[in-house]
Amino acid sequence: MQTKGNYRWIVVTLLFFATTINYLDRQVIGLLKDDLAKQFNWSEKDYSNIIMAFSTAYALGLLFFGRLVDKIGTKLGYIISLVIWSVSAMMHAVVKTTFGLGVARAALGAGESGNFPVAIKTVAEWFPKKDRAFATGIFNSGANVAAIIGPPLIAWIDTRYGWQDAFLWTGAIGFIWLIFWAIFYDIPAKQKRLSKPEFDYIHSDEQDIVTDASKKVRWAQLLGIRQTWAFILGKFLTDPVWWFYLFWIPSYFNTTYGFNISKSAIYVSTIYLASSFGSILGGYLSGWFIKVGWPVYKARKTAMLIFAICVVPIVFVQYTSGAWAAVGLVSLGAAAHQAWSANIFTTASDMFPKKTVSSVVGVGGMAGSVGGILFPLLIGIILDHFKRVSSITVGYNIIFIICGIAYLLAWFVMHLLSPTMKKAEI
Repeated sequence: MQTKGNYRWIVVTLLFFATTINYLDRQVIGLLKDDLAKQFNWSEKDYSNIIMAFSTAYALGLLFFGRLVDKIGTKLGYIISLVIWSVSAMMHAVVKTTFGLGVARAALGAGESGNFPVAIKTVAEWFPKKDRAFATGIFNSGANVAAIIGPPLIAWIDTRYGWQDAFLWTGAIGFIWLIFWAIFYDIPAKQKRLSKPEFDYIHSDEQDIVTDASKKVRWAQLLGIRQTWAFILGKFLTDPVWWFYLFWIPSYFNTTYGFNISKSAIYVSTIYLASSFGSILGGYLSGWFIKVGWPVYKARKTAMLIFAICVVPIVFVQYTSGAWAAVGLVSLGAAAHQAWSANIFTTASDMFPKKTVSSVVGVGGMAGSVGGILFPLLIGIILDHFKRVSSITVGYNIIFIICGIAYLLAWFVMHLLSPTMKKAEI
């Protein structure tokens, strides 16, 4: 179908920058972990507790925002989310105690939880199924761009101005984005800049047209559907791996190879440069399968199986002898995660009508965050133990093995629960 206009890609651009800011704000603490540990006298368990405060608030916030955005819409939902997280990010700079930092961290998690429910619902509103994974892959790559520019940027601010300014500067960026969101975004039905042919293309999925948007869907209904649990368990098993990359990989290179924040920045940035391509490629691949005639469920599941297999080599990090070899394996795992993420997010809009997408993403995201609470607790215990009895590097090797098998397990669980990803009738 030929279309006139590409306004939907402007919308994706807005989502991309919002996601970039979201991850830039949340990763500052991971990049400054070693400096802050000295400042606040942390143990590995103390740091894990702070991450768990973020994860807990993020999990509860996902449930709240998922429901809220389905009620108030994507435009206002993003505004509320971003104001909360930007203010909270800046508050990190003024706290004086570990407890205060934990409170600021929890507030940041609550605010940042709105990003993905809004973004995934926005993609469902602005794209037909065959384009959704690609659009998701593009905006989701913002997480990687943040991780690319974050290490050198945060290292420069920290070295030149101090850690407080790192939180202040990154937190303030969100308010600039809000101006563009307010001016350029609205849903397709209200967007005057959108042409009629593009509007028709966006709504070309017939099965999404017939749903009753006025009918309320209760949590009990969602939780009674196998497709919901496929999404929930897929997120629960794989989301924590990305949190490990985000919050512990900089410290892994510092402790294993004797780097500092400035020296490890090039290695960490390289990992996330690779994962940016993974996010976009992952979204493109399943979309290409659909365009050449594959059923949607076969396209998504084949792509996700490929990416699950690509994570497995990360278990061999323990056998590497140099930093760049480790970077290569971690890069492959991180890229495969982002490719997986672009597709698993899209399965929510594949299996559910648009009116419930944000709620499903919220409850699935909450499950991923619960995993993000439990996994850091396990990580802290493992690293503290092996730091005492032998070498912290041994602890990291065990964690990499867990990461390597998580995606294949998730794929099999999702396949058992929803073999053909049939559309839920709600």
